[in-house]
Amino acid sequence: MITHIVFWKLLDDDSHCADENAARIKRGLEALVGVVPGMLSAQVGRAINQAEYDLCLLSTFETAAALRDYRVNPDHVKVADFVHKAVCARTSLDFESDNLMDSGIDPYVF
Repeated sequence: MITHIVFWKLLDDDSHCADENAARIKRGLEALVGVVPGMLSAQVGRAINQAEYDLCLLSTFETAAALRDYRVNPDHVKVADFVHKAVCARTSLDFESDNLMDSGIDPYVF
C-alpha cells in the first residue's frame, strides 16, 4: 500500500473565500475514492493550529502504479486544476506503508 500526503497553503485572500476553497477541495478529493481505480482512501483536513500549511490530504493507494495513474486520471485532474488556482504553496510525500494493525506488530513501540 502507498500513502500519499499533500500539504497546501491556501491563497491569502479573505478567510471566507479560503474556507469555501478548502471545502471545495475536500469534497472534490474525497469524492475520488471509488472513482479512481486503486485509490483506497482520501481524507482532507484544515490545520487547527498556526502552521506553515493550511490544508492536508492523506490518501492511500493499492500500489505505486495506482498512485501514478491517479495523477493523470481525468477526474483527479479536474480537481487538481481548481487546487492550483486556490493555493500558493504545496509539498508532498509518498511512502510505502503496511497495515501494522493487522500484522500483530505494535505500531507504537519503537
